[in-house]
Amino acid sequence: MRLSRKNWKGLTAGLLSGMLVLTAGGCTPPLQRFSTSFLDVFDTASTIVGYAVNQQTFDQQADDYHDLLARYNQLYDIYNEYDGINNLKTVNDNAGIAPVTVDQEIIDLLLFGKEIYEFSDGRVNICFGSVLEIWHDYREDGLSHPEKAELPPVDLLQQAAEHTDIDSLVIDQQASTVYLEDPEMRLDVGAIAKGYAVAQATKTIVEDGMENAAFSIGGNVSTVGWKEGKEGNNWVIGLENPDRTAEDYLLTVSISDRSVVTSGNYQRYYTVDGKQYHHIIDPDTLMPAEYMQAVSVIAEDSGFADGLSTMLFLMPVEDGLELVEGMDGVEALWVDMDGTVVTSSGFDQYIND
Repeated sequence: MRLSRKNWKGLTAGLLSGMLVLTAGGCTPPLQRFSTSFLDVFDTASTIVGYAVNQQTFDQQADDYHDLLARYNQLYDIYNEYDGINNLKTVNDNAGIAPVTVDQEIIDLLLFGKEIYEFSDGRVNICFGSVLEIWHDYREDGLSHPEKAELPPVDLLQQAAEHTDIDSLVIDQQASTVYLEDPEMRLDVGAIAKGYAVAQATKTIVEDGMENAAFSIGGNVSTVGWKEGKEGNNWVIGLENPDRTAEDYLLTVSISDRSVVTSGNYQRYYTVDGKQYHHIIDPDTLMPAEYMQAVSVIAEDSGFADGLSTMLFLMPVEDGLELVEGMDGVEALWVDMDGTVVTSSGFDQYIND
């Protein structure tokens, strides 16, 4: 399906501000609807909507889910330290010095990161932090002082790119240690950490008894069970129209026990000489990727969907479409640079009419 739309700047999946579309049922449901929101994990706005027998049950499950995400947030943080925790900042700080003993959640994430690296032919690299750190610093300075915003020097980026060899990441599962052999290497798991954490937290909370819920953690939406607890009553997720003046969604998708993850050039950016520069950096050019404005992925696992959405953002639409068409259980939607929307052949089955 192709829809030519000019002036679209991006899109995201979410539940905030009515982005979770809930339609009324025909009769009084046996379960009650509850919701909660928070802002203190993964530097993003988050919402949980669920159906439970009473407020107390929902609150306990929602609190447990929040606590799980908060733990992952601390473990995967590369900017802040926390008492009693060896996190990824600890690993980065000890690059070239010594292995760091870490919790299993970090080992699992980094092993997953290596799998995504292989799957993406190096496009999604958790050891690309030396380059991303430079862009982060220049972006933060540009946002703080717009009149002085500038691009990182090419030679500085090229020097940093020499320290991104994922083979220098040494994971000793038996000893539960992680070591960066290159002292100039830095981990950055931003392309996969949030989706991975959502996937793991969702699995845990389902095992603990939460049956019908939708979780929106920024651009990562994960669903379990059914809306109103009624089998066949899917969750309806709105893909936001990037035109902020528009009253309607770009479209809505109907899903259950699946995730929707979006990567876009509108989420984090700064402006230099009138041009916007976003945060998703092409490892080949060391500059923000310019293949498209946004890509959304529907898949069962939000961790994989997170990594795949970044991967697809870093390649031409035609190549990404060919890749997705060869995958089972995965569909995607792209908005290219001129505003044209392209979807994989099976995406239509999820569009809510």
